[in-house]
Amino acid sequence: MRMAMGIRDGEQSPLWVVTADLPKSPGHPFYARLNALLDANDFDRFVEQQCQRFYASVMGRPSLTPGRYFRLLLLGYFEGIDSERGIAWRATDSLAVRSFLGLAVQDAPPDHSTMSRTRRLIDLETHRTVFTWVQQRLVDAGLLHGKTIAIDATTLEANAAMRSIVRRDTGESYQAFLTRLAEASGIKTPTREALARLDRKRKKKTSNKDWTNPFDPDAKVTKMKDGRTHLAHKAEHAVDLETGAIVAVTLQALTKAIPRRSSRPRRPQPRRSKRRRPMSTSRSRWTRSSPTRGITAIRRWSTSMPRASGRMWRSQIGGAATGRRPPRPRRRCMAIVAASVDHAAGA
Repeated sequence: MRMAMGIRDGEQSPLWVVTADLPKSPGHPFYARLNALLDANDFDRFVEQQCQRFYASVMGRPSLTPGRYFRLLLLGYFEGIDSERGIAWRATDSLAVRSFLGLAVQDAPPDHSTMSRTRRLIDLETHRTVFTWVQQRLVDAGLLHGKTIAIDATTLEANAAMRSIVRRDTGESYQAFLTRLAEASGIKTPTREALARLDRKRKKKTSNKDWTNPFDPDAKVTKMKDGRTHLAHKAEHAVDLETGAIVAVTLQALTKAIPRRSSRPRRPQPRRSKRRRPMSTSRSRWTRSSPTRGITAIRRWSTSMPRASGRMWRSQIGGAATGRRPPRPRRRCMAIVAASVDHAAGA
């Protein structure tokens, strides 16, 4: 029996909605298992005790609960979302994520501004305490041994623009700094092209000793892997090689030099002199080598023979017969391959 084609109606929403008729999700298997582990170890009570001093003691405005806030951070880490707006959008879009966060049907997901305010409210030491609690659960489950640790560093692009950097001494922007230099050099009304030409002639344009970003002072000007110059951070991760669990995460300054392994001064290594192989004065001197696959390689040193090219090798000598590419010819040196030892001796 054929089905009837449906017709799209208007976008008018119904006045009353039955809660039992709303779509529900069984939940993602990974998030469902993770939530069961967190509830079994009383994760919410632990983070509420750690964050209690950051909230009002009597009454205040509705806030984001600590357990839901740290679950949002886990969501961003597991799915590779590096912005609070992206995490908020993901929590709104997915029914499985709403189930992981414990949001009812009538509850709205947290806004990105609420997440940002909560992140600034809770200090760094509390975040480290929660991270240590997660490591203890990994040890109890046998997923963290700590015998072999490897450290991996990467450069993370900061959420700050290069156009926002200011001088550390005067506080002026990069555009104002170039304008002042142009006026000092005799250009009364510098245009954008004139400022660009002046900027190209300068050396050490954006040194971290002179420039900083007021919105992210920890970010440093550096060159990314793709060649772009941007504000970035250097993150170092300590990972357990047996299980892959992250043991520690630190943020290092990009201007800090890597310490040497040994404090002892290195001994100066003598420079090796490039000695040339002595050339024979005779016009024809032959040197035999061991035969290979029935072919004997004969090297002839001569002061008068021209430099051989790869094309000459393939055409005259027959590189295909040897099954491999002939050696690179040297100046005043030419290797000749003969068909046999008798032919070489007769030559």
